[in-house]
Amino acid sequence: MKKWLKNIGPGPLVAAAFIGPGTVTLCTLAGVGYGYTLLWAMLLSILATIVLQEMAARLGIVSQKGLSEIIRSEIKNPIFKTLAILLILSAIVIGNTAYEAGNISGGVLGLETIIGNPNVVIAGLSINYLSILIGVIAFVLLYLGNYKVLEKVLVSLVILMSVAFLVTAIITKPNLSNIFKGAFIPKFPKDSILTIIGLIGTTVVPYNLFLHAALVKEKWHAKSDLKFARKDTIVAVVLGGLVSMCIIISAASINSQNINNAADLAKGLEPLFGSFAKYFLAIGLFAAGITSAITAPLAAAFVTSGCLGWGTNMRSKKFKAVWIFILIIGVISSSSGIKSIEIIKFAQVANGILLPVIAGFLIWIMNKQSVLGSYRNTIKQNIFGFIILGISILLSITTLNKVFHLNLF
Repeated sequence: MKKWLKNIGPGPLVAAAFIGPGTVTLCTLAGVGYGYTLLWAMLLSILATIVLQEMAARLGIVSQKGLSEIIRSEIKNPIFKTLAILLILSAIVIGNTAYEAGNISGGVLGLETIIGNPNVVIAGLSINYLSILIGVIAFVLLYLGNYKVLEKVLVSLVILMSVAFLVTAIITKPNLSNIFKGAFIPKFPKDSILTIIGLIGTTVVPYNLFLHAALVKEKWHAKSDLKFARKDTIVAVVLGGLVSMCIIISAASINSQNINNAADLAKGLEPLFGSFAKYFLAIGLFAAGITSAITAPLAAAFVTSGCLGWGTNMRSKKFKAVWIFILIIGVISSSSGIKSIEIIKFAQVANGILLPVIAGFLIWIMNKQSVLGSYRNTIKQNIFGFIILGISILLSITTLNKVFHLNLF
């Protein structure tokens, strides 16, 4: 056990990054709206995430470089290099800035469930000081560089919520036959396509590929450590995916269609905790929000530093400037209630385009002997990689079709 704990790496951090407030809400809405029918989308997401994150971790350990650094150095054509860097920076930096407001708002939502809505009016503006509080906590954790210790506490809080949903899913006595059908027989109920895209998109997160490749080289330096990184990745992603599936199963037992806030989401926990449900969910939402509020700016800083050739020293002024900027924008948007609909829409479109692009870059790089030598992809890994690439391209086209009403199909 001691050896296992010692070799826990970025896997839980990656899992905590995709189990943010958005995932909790989206999985709840999927369960409420479609029952067990969309479990297959989550199962597909888990498999795709394991394959891609394993590649990112292997790249980071073998090359001792981040994904954005490798892309910058391996694309020789200056036009393609510029386009790739612009696309990555747009999607990750601007996208994470937009999502940061959602992460902080999720943490606020958790606290508001317990202490109410503490708005204060300053110069005619209504400010939610809980957003500022969460922003300050995230800032301190990132700035001091000791966030890893405290983040384990935060991940533990997310695990607390996870256990709650797991036990709730069991206590609600779900129909096992229907669960297996939902998990292994793909179905597309009416008006469910955006929910399916959301479930996959909230799990297979492009910025996690950059984050994972950057963080594994901080944890491990020897190629012999690959076995630890692989186990760390698989265990963390599977557990994170199971949590999401349990949220869907728990939410399927909610009778109400009006899910608007954390108190409504807590109905999924009532079979286990009764009136205490909202407090457990509040703790989980707060933990999920603040953990994601740390990882999103951190990933953006790694991506920006790698793309622009700054190096990836977490204590450098340029590195800190990036995550501070994203954190401040997130706090302002969340605390003042600004609805950055167009920015978030851009982020969704950019990430929809980015996922197949990054998956393509990753598969290409993972087959380069000059980068990975004997640790490049096997035939089986490439087969899985290309299947995921094909699915991500279809999702990208579907996203563009829905957002811009192209009526392609």
